[in-house]
Amino acid sequence: MDYNISDTIRYIGYNDKELDLFESQYEVPSGMAYNSYLILDEKVCIMDTVDHRGTVGWIENLKKELDGRTPDFVVVQHMEPDHSGSLLALMELYPKMQLVGNAKTFQLLQQFYTIDLEGKTVTVKEGDTLSLGSHTLQFFLAPMVHWPEVMMTYEQSEKVFFSADAFGKFGTIDTEEDWACEARRYYFNIVGKYGAPVQMLMKKAAALDIAVIAPLHGPILSENLSYYLDLYQTWSTYQAESKGVFIAVASIHGNTLAAAKKLEELLLAKGEERVVVSEISREDMAEIVEDAFRHDRMVLAAASYDAGVFLPMHDLLTHLSYKGFQNRKVGLIENGSWAPSAAKTMRGLLEPMKNIEILEPVVSIRSSMKEEDLPQLEALADALIAAAE
Repeated sequence: MDYNISDTIRYIGYNDKELDLFESQYEVPSGMAYNSYLILDEKVCIMDTVDHRGTVGWIENLKKELDGRTPDFVVVQHMEPDHSGSLLALMELYPKMQLVGNAKTFQLLQQFYTIDLEGKTVTVKEGDTLSLGSHTLQFFLAPMVHWPEVMMTYEQSEKVFFSADAFGKFGTIDTEEDWACEARRYYFNIVGKYGAPVQMLMKKAAALDIAVIAPLHGPILSENLSYYLDLYQTWSTYQAESKGVFIAVASIHGNTLAAAKKLEELLLAKGEERVVVSEISREDMAEIVEDAFRHDRMVLAAASYDAGVFLPMHDLLTHLSYKGFQNRKVGLIENGSWAPSAAKTMRGLLEPMKNIEILEPVVSIRSSMKEEDLPQLEALADALIAAAE
């Protein structure tokens, strides 16, 4: 399939369909796209390389599009190895080629690779331009989206915004699936902590006339761009995307799960339209993090364990803390047979997070749910319904 942006901006990326874990932690059932682009003009410019796993195929794509020409520049927007992993091989092929980056780019490059950069670099700053002929590249620094050296590039004549990791998603470029689902999981697990820097990027993007967004992962975006920009606005300001209750359950023998299921039943009976229950011991942590950020309310239901909380719940709250989870209303359900401790531990893990409201009552169950526990669950269901108003 043709993923070229135009006759002069060509797609030369690599689809890794054998990769099972992106960054050694995120499940990617359909693999991962490493996007790279070639601009053909009086001067020839490559926009980023690809992961070392795809070097051979990527160079084949590059040579085919070059058709005997020699690249003058390679723009290094992001130094993470999944985008710079083929840079040394490229430089060996084209030793006269210039590397375009900012000061931090070249600092990190020399940390990753043993390389002589003497006379081979073009250092750019915020707003600088580079003319290729009829195409002009303008550079915008985007520190901490999601590394300190990241920059993004706007091609002025064709109005293409090369957005580095922003607006990317899990999956290969040819995977037929809903963009938002895997883009959301990608955003909150990789970029999520850096909402304020993303907001700075959004302000820069708003001043540009953008026709195409060309990210380093996932599909090239050229229609209904407001949809993607609006989602990024919601995500980067830590607002809920969906009205609903996400119930994260860490159950050992199934009794805590039964209580969570009863809460789900009560919520639906009271008119809540969306309730998602996730047994977190058995599901992908990245999906759980995504659901926590997506919904406007959350319930944490967990068994007590070693005078603390069952470890999958501790793991989830650690992940949420790392990713900057905030601005949510949270209900708590604990289960304990002799000394319930889960609620206290969960409360302590939530306290450092910004603008988290813990709803009352905190439900405490002894061993298994009984008839006398139903008023507590009903009261929590009422509190969750009220919290949406």
